[in-house]
This record gives sequence, structure tokens and C-alpha cells, in this order.
Amino acid sequence: MIRAATPVSQLPLSQRTDWTLLCLWFALMSIGLVMVASASVSFAALTYDDAWFFAKRHAIYMLMGIVLAMFVVCVPMSVWQRYSGHFLLITLFLLVIVLIPGIGKKVNGSQRWFSLGVISIQVSEIAKFCAVVFFASFFARRYQELHFGWQGFLKPLLVVGIFVALLLLEPDFGSSVVLCATVFAMMFIAGVRILHFLLLIIIGVGGLAAVAILSPYRMQRLITFLDPWADQFNTGYQLTQSLIGFGRGEWFGLGLGNSLQKLFFLPEAHTDFIFAIIAEEFGLIGAVLLVALFAALIIRIFKLAKQNLAAGKMFPALATFGIAILFSFQVFINMGVSSGLLPTKGLTLPFISYGGSSLLICCVLMAFVMRVQWELAGFTPAIPDLPKTPRTPANIARTPIVEAAS
Repeated sequence: MIRAATPVSQLPLSQRTDWTLLCLWFALMSIGLVMVASASVSFAALTYDDAWFFAKRHAIYMLMGIVLAMFVVCVPMSVWQRYSGHFLLITLFLLVIVLIPGIGKKVNGSQRWFSLGVISIQVSEIAKFCAVVFFASFFARRYQELHFGWQGFLKPLLVVGIFVALLLLEPDFGSSVVLCATVFAMMFIAGVRILHFLLLIIIGVGGLAAVAILSPYRMQRLITFLDPWADQFNTGYQLTQSLIGFGRGEWFGLGLGNSLQKLFFLPEAHTDFIFAIIAEEFGLIGAVLLVALFAALIIRIFKLAKQNLAAGKMFPALATFGIAILFSFQVFINMGVSSGLLPTKGLTLPFISYGGSSLLICCVLMAFVMRVQWELAGFTPAIPDLPKTPRTPANIARTPIVEAAS
């Protein structure tokens, strides 16, 4: 016998909120505020005559992110799913007009930002969120089409191709890699055929490799990454300074505020390479604890996605899975670049690095996850919204993950 659905508003707050998830989110944001203040103090004092310039702005972005999250968490999943196509069109429009001279703002050779007075918005960050929402809705609605024939496989591939092409024109290679990895992982969980998925991986890896090889400066980064000490005062300078920071940190670090690399030795110390400053000031133990916090957050989101999948909630399951993958790849790439594991690429560390657009979108993503958790805790749907796949000889050999969960 199925019980009647209970509205979320009638449940106690303690029962409809994942406090562990919430605490992990705010713990990471708090660490980010402290480390941005520590890593940027010298640069801000010299450049803006205010040692706390970046710390103040980061705190303002945090407050804006929390306010924005409060609005996002009030929007039902049905609304996000219904208007996912509109979000896609708006994002593509923004990705196009940001490339127009005079409209988009160019920084360090990349035209990725809209200037809105005192703040700048990076379009690629908006694109990540909208892509997750759109593809989660698409795969949930076109479940059977994704499994049978090439049409359901090629449609999302075409959309991803348009996204990547526009991002590369900015250029933003790092966001392109993260976006492709996220969408491909979502397709796999949605149950795309193994043959199609392998073809997808070959196309994606081949395309990104071609872009890297055909761009001289990207190729130079790959060469430098293999041996940064061979050109430590030119192309390998940033990575070698980052590695020096890791080495100076040893086990327990030099202490909060005592980093030497942030004193104009390591460029982008408060943005892309803030993890090196964390390792220098808090050592291996501090770096491992930060990795553990991210791992706990991501595992928690994966667990929520699995619970939604088991409940037959296809859209929120795919969306939360996509968000977990998005965070995973961005954390891995940022930390990998700082530690010399990956070629240098400009990607922020979620919740930690200075960057208004990144922080705002990360808050939006977490608010979206919290809304999914609220609805899962507060409602027991009588009929799952997961479409059923007919049992035919063509698909008996491989039972899709989502069908097995239902």
C-alpha cells in the first residue's frame, strides 16, 4: 500500500535537510575565504593599496552566492526540467555575444567575461550549470531514443559540439574538457550503448588532443609540463614555483599567513594556484584534509544521485550525478595542475579560489543539490517517472543501469 505524498513544507527542517552536505559546503567556503585573504594580501596591498581587497570582494561574492542559493533552492525540480531548453538557448546566446568585441571583456588574451559594473560574469561558468540541467532533462525524456538507433546518440553530441566550439573560441580549453567529461559521464549513466560510448570517448579525446596539438601555446604547455625545470624561468616558471611551495610545506606547513611563494613568486596565487599556497602553509596534512573534505562532499552527492535513481527520479538523479562529476573533474584538474600531475590549465578550485562567477555558480549547484535532497526526503511518488524499456533481444545482452534500478 502506497502512502500519500507529504508536502515538504509540512516536514520538520531537520528531516528534509542533509546537514552533513550543508556543513561540508559551508566548511569549504569558509576555508576559501581564509585562504583567499592569506594568498592575496601582498599582491592586493601593492596593486590596490588595500591588503584585504580580494578578501572583501570574495566575502561579498559569498554573501551573493548564499542569497542566490536561497532563491534556487525554492525552485521545484519540475520547473528546472520544464524550462531546461530555454536555459540552453540563453546560454548559447551568451556564449555567442561574449565573443563580440566591445561586449565581451578580454582578460589575459581570453574573452570570457561580461562586465556588469563592479563585477564581471564568466559565461563558461553559467554554461556548466545550464548544460547539466539541459542534458539531465534530455536524457530523462529521451531515454528509449538514447538506447535505440543513432539519432538519440547524435543529438546530444551535436549540442556538446556547439558548446565546445564556442568555448574554444574564447578560448577556454579547461571548461571544454570539464563539460565534455561531465556530459559523457551522464550519457553513460543514462545507459548509452557501449559501442556508442566507446565511439564517444574516441571522438572526445581525439578532438581535444587535436585542439591541443594544433595550438602552439597549448602544445608548449604540454612540453613544459613534462619537464618544467628545463625552462624554469620562462614557460615552466609558474609550475616550478608551485612545486617549490609544495616542497616548503613539508608535513605540517609554515603556518597560516607564512607562505613565501605568495610574495610575488607564484603568479595567480589566490586563483588557479591557491592549492599550492594551502600546501605551503598547512603542509601535506592540510592538503590531504582539504582533499578529504572535497571527497566527502562529492561522495555525498553521488549517494544522493543513487538514491534518486533507485526511487525512479531520473531527472534529479542525472542532474546530481552530473554535478558530482563536474566538481570531481574541476577539483582533480586544479589540484593536478598545481602539483605538476597535469599540464597547466586555468581552472578554479571550487569554493576555494578567488573568482566571483565560479563561487556563485558553485553555490547555485549546491542549492540545486539541496533541493533534490529536499524533494527526495519529502515526497513518495506513487508512480515513478522513469520510462520502462521493453525487453527485446536487442537489449537483453546489456540491461541499462537506470532500468535495473527501477
